[in-house]
Amino acid sequence: MFDRLEELENKLEQIMKELSDPDVVSDQNRFRRLMKEQSDLTPIVEKYREYKKAKETEEESLMLLDEESDEEMRELAKEELAESKAAIERCEQELKILLLPKDANDDKNVVVEIRAGVGGEEAALFAAELYRMYQHYAESKRWKTELISIDDTGIGGLKDVNFLIKGKGAFSKLKYESGVHRVQRVPETESGGRIHTSAASVAIMPEAEEVDIEINEKDIRIDVMRASGNGGQCVNTTDSAVRLTHYPTGIVIYSQTEKSQIQNKAKAFALLRTKLYDLELQKAHDAESEARRSQIGSGDRSEKVRTYNFPQSRVTDHRIKLTSYDLNGVLNGDLDNFIDALTAADQAAKLSKMEEDE
Repeated sequence: MFDRLEELENKLEQIMKELSDPDVVSDQNRFRRLMKEQSDLTPIVEKYREYKKAKETEEESLMLLDEESDEEMRELAKEELAESKAAIERCEQELKILLLPKDANDDKNVVVEIRAGVGGEEAALFAAELYRMYQHYAESKRWKTELISIDDTGIGGLKDVNFLIKGKGAFSKLKYESGVHRVQRVPETESGGRIHTSAASVAIMPEAEEVDIEINEKDIRIDVMRASGNGGQCVNTTDSAVRLTHYPTGIVIYSQTEKSQIQNKAKAFALLRTKLYDLELQKAHDAESEARRSQIGSGDRSEKVRTYNFPQSRVTDHRIKLTSYDLNGVLNGDLDNFIDALTAADQAAKLSKMEEDE
């Protein structure tokens, strides 16, 4: 590990030299690539330098204990030695995490798809609440959201919704949200006060760029039509809605959120690219099923991941057995406790697997 860290430190120093070269600055593609490498390497190298400093302190303290006879100085050296040993242990653990193979999609924007499941209108209302929850979470991170497609029930619920969240590291934070989310509460229409259980599925997909997926035009049927439902001026009076049908997979994309057919077509193709890219990722995950089973958030969309219990104001994540009694806070986008705990659990599982393989 430390040989590799030395190599990374030397590589960062070389990158810093190149970035100060006027010829590199004038080559925008090369400059952007080097800036990305610098951004990726800096936290690792900074932590490694912190580790090396702690090691130096440990050696100096041991030397002082060997040479010093003054009891007060020896006590100070012992304290410093204990602190440096703790720092070394902490840095080693953090370096192992920093050196874990990085998910190539972590820095990407995400497309979130929420679908109402079992539970009829109650499930549709819950899907709408999940949509608002992720919007609030994105706002708390100062990320932007952009609606792609939506199918509402007309009375506040959502049959399904697709929307884009734009922000650095969005996928790294939200990738553990995929799965089945359940709600337990007494519906307003329930006169007997019985608690009903409904569900909605959430799929978190890294936004695919054109370089990620190539779509053959012969595999696509494009239909244009008038948008349905409520909308702004001209939405229902022109053929602005677009429906794409992808023959090989059977995926159908419908986009009508924009007034312009061109804009709706662009959104539809962007969503299709993302869904096709996600299919490829799912196939790769299935091929690595044994390795994935040891990790949190295996990508299994049928996995029951979280329950939102209204009578007890309780939210429980079943994968890591974490419970919060701040239901309102969670539904208002306060997801950091769950996301941080899921990230830590996944890192711990990957570290354990890596140590087993060694």
